[in-house]
Amino acid sequence: MLYTVFSMTTAEIRQKFLKYYEEQGHKVIPSAPLVPENDPTTLFTGSGMQPLVPYLLGEPHPQGKRLVNSQKSFRSQDIDDIGDNRHTTFFEMLGNWSLGDYFKQEQLPFVFNFLTEELNIDPKKLFVTVFRGDEKTGIEKDTESIELWKNLFKEKGIEALDTDLINEEEAGKRGVKAGERIFAYDTKKNWWSRSGVPEKMPFGEPGGPDSEIFYEFDFVVHDNKFGENCHPNCDCGRFLEIGNSVFMEYWRSEKGFEKLPQKNVDFGGGLERFVAITENTNDIFQIDTLKGIIETLEKLSGKNYKDESLTPAFRIIADHVRSSVFLIGDGVLPSNSEQGYFVRRLLRRAIRFSDKLGIENSGLSELVSPLLEFYKDAYPETFDKKAFIVEEIKKEEEKFRKTLRDGQKELSKRLEKGNLSGEDAFLLFSTYGFPVEITEEIAKEKGISIDKESFNSEFKKHQDLSRAGSEQKFKGGLGDTSEKSLQYHTATHLLQQALRDVLGHTVSQKGSNITPERLRLDFAFERKMTDEEKKRVEEIVNQKINEALPVQNIVMSKENAEETGALHFFGEKYGDQVSIYFVGKDLATAFSKEYCGGPHVKNTSELIGTFKIAKEEAVSAGVRRIKAVLE
Repeated sequence: MLYTVFSMTTAEIRQKFLKYYEEQGHKVIPSAPLVPENDPTTLFTGSGMQPLVPYLLGEPHPQGKRLVNSQKSFRSQDIDDIGDNRHTTFFEMLGNWSLGDYFKQEQLPFVFNFLTEELNIDPKKLFVTVFRGDEKTGIEKDTESIELWKNLFKEKGIEALDTDLINEEEAGKRGVKAGERIFAYDTKKNWWSRSGVPEKMPFGEPGGPDSEIFYEFDFVVHDNKFGENCHPNCDCGRFLEIGNSVFMEYWRSEKGFEKLPQKNVDFGGGLERFVAITENTNDIFQIDTLKGIIETLEKLSGKNYKDESLTPAFRIIADHVRSSVFLIGDGVLPSNSEQGYFVRRLLRRAIRFSDKLGIENSGLSELVSPLLEFYKDAYPETFDKKAFIVEEIKKEEEKFRKTLRDGQKELSKRLEKGNLSGEDAFLLFSTYGFPVEITEEIAKEKGISIDKESFNSEFKKHQDLSRAGSEQKFKGGLGDTSEKSLQYHTATHLLQQALRDVLGHTVSQKGSNITPERLRLDFAFERKMTDEEKKRVEEIVNQKINEALPVQNIVMSKENAEETGALHFFGEKYGDQVSIYFVGKDLATAFSKEYCGGPHVKNTSELIGTFKIAKEEAVSAGVRRIKAVLE
């Protein structure tokens, strides 16, 4: 067969993938938001599997056992890698899942046929890896996948030899021999669990071997700094991982590793990488969605992307702006804490590199429109927020340029001393928002280095405080258990129910923070509240305080708790038994009932003072914040 690959757009491949799996009996599910809804375990959605964990663990999915989608994903840990030809912080993950339905025998042909028949990729350019087994745990080598791959390649007229490697170092010494296409690696490369390698998995944790697919760019010359010889898992760029099939078939028990009663398949493939291989380019930034930004940057700067000294700057700006656009579109605004910190970091890093290209005066905001044109059909909800996104990026750029001017003055004062301590660098960061990367670069020009160890120590203290504040959202939001804080905690429950009574039952809590001075509640709602609505909410809360209602706690099964209609964080993982606090004489007629670990006052009459809304404001798109007091 002649494999003549025709270049395809991102939109074409996305649609082709979804349609292909629909024809194999899969239901198309929408992309989840980039910010997991009330999931305290992670800040961002980093894979298509992440929102589906409850179903992979056994809960029935309303759409059935075969699912497919393209998931928006963001990986903050990749920020420092941006600038090369293949890493991006934002990407789309094409995924298909079997929840206790088909397994290896169907999955590997599905993905292989999609690549070779739907995308017309030459199978001679494809290499695969499998799990070689693990002597420590007694988990066997995945010989079934090896035989399946051999047969699939054979059907294309290719004899695929397999080889057993131990790890990357061993593979680098050995390289690839003629005819070899199937490589068996150890647990670090071809095993999946949420906890990593098998020995780190806690009891009850599921996991399993995986099988990765790589595409070879035969025009790329191996770089010896990555090892003596090249192999599929080499980082030199000759091989590009394009997809991974995880076979979740084991769980760790006290006896060891046992087979799961429900075997699952979780496939993830990088959409942008699929587009790149149809164009046979090893530069992700030359596919349509990113190339449009690159071309706009060339016009704005008068510089050329192919100038190797400037190429990393073009890539960093393109990546960081795209990520910021989608994060802002999902309601994450630039700030100094939690998810907002990453948006701010992305934009400020992009601004620094746009300056290197000679682009100033809100140049980043001009990239939004050409970018979103490529996504208006797939993500209309983000496209519709274009004007809002542009305005937010403009505001952040203006703010940061002022920060740069103010921070520059303070930095200059400290550099005059001839040294710069880690404490100085952290003060510039925390007080002036001056990124340590900029401090390092400006100091380096004067031959001064920063004590990074002391800076990291100060920054860790900052992170710990921020993380503690984040955790409060999911533990009732209490900063302490003082008498006044308990009063405000109970008042928060009354407030949420009053908001639902006045604004409707689409209102749902997004987080809370409680101190002895006030309460703060974040909730889902699309618009500013009217004065009349705020007054009515106050009246309801004060009425319940005056009624002297008992505040009671009951522990029951999660199944029974759901039947009561008790409010809880959607998507939060709960045990078989849950704690419910309700305000009223009995659970059936209670005014308020919520999943909560407490503590609370015993009676609403213990709330001392008149409840008053001090402030109501927007936190992000679709999320409002109320600060209230008892005075």
